[in-house]
Amino acid sequence: MQVHSAPARTGERGCPGGNTVGDQAAHGHDQGNGDVFLGQDQPHSARMYDYYLGGKTNYSVDREAAQAVIRLFPAIETVARVNRAYMHRAARYLAQQCDMRQFIDVGTGIPTAPNLHEVVQDVAPECRVMYIDNDPIVLVYADELLAGTPEGRTGYVQADATDPDAVLAAVEAEGVVNLGEPVVLSLHALLHFVPDDRDPYGIVRGFMDRLAPGSYLSLTHCTGDFAPETWEAIIDTYVQRGTPAQVRSRAEVVRFFEGLELVEPGVVLAHQWHPQVGSGPGVLSDRLVSLYAGVGQKGRQ
Repeated sequence: MQVHSAPARTGERGCPGGNTVGDQAAHGHDQGNGDVFLGQDQPHSARMYDYYLGGKTNYSVDREAAQAVIRLFPAIETVARVNRAYMHRAARYLAQQCDMRQFIDVGTGIPTAPNLHEVVQDVAPECRVMYIDNDPIVLVYADELLAGTPEGRTGYVQADATDPDAVLAAVEAEGVVNLGEPVVLSLHALLHFVPDDRDPYGIVRGFMDRLAPGSYLSLTHCTGDFAPETWEAIIDTYVQRGTPAQVRSRAEVVRFFEGLELVEPGVVLAHQWHPQVGSGPGVLSDRLVSLYAGVGQKGRQ
């Protein structure tokens, strides 16, 4: 059975931009008459990411901003592809090797096949997946996120990642995922859009504290470790266009996993996490990737 979720009105707090992180007034909102304002006047990181991946669900303002980043760092398109390939490998690993059957994908972004539910339901058709994003254009394409297997369930809610309690309340209300059982929480290419003044570590703790023992966290995060001046300029480009952002060192990314048991090989560059032939960009320099990834498990009690 599939669930088509109406947007949960949990993202109207004026938060920093990015996938599931943003001011609804700036990035889009339900205008109260059934129409959705899609925020075409300001670039949105989710639509810029779609552009990096070669997608077509973006506006001229997104393309202008994305091209400004590409001029600074042409490899940003490689970073996007590496991130996507990691998501596929991590999701398959968690479904296949760890027998996980429930997933919450926060910062879903524009649907790009194969989506997470297609990956995990290919392993186990009974998998249940909840998608979360605050970009209203994702809601427009939500049907693509809900076309899962008859044995499994998929759902979508519009919500703000910086409010874990509200996100999980919306998830719980849909009944797709049972929060009393272990869940995989995916925070891919999200936390670099949550600056320190928004307490990103507290946000991650807020999610993981609510999830059942045995749950997993999978995340990716851009870093300036290998090209600090370039990434400083990239961050300035996002900030100047209304999207606060912050890259972090490996040590700062590792900190997101405090209290969790890291799955081998720990926090590494994303293309080095359980690499597989043909799973995405492979032989790349650290500078070109500039994206850390890792998976950690909450201890069982």
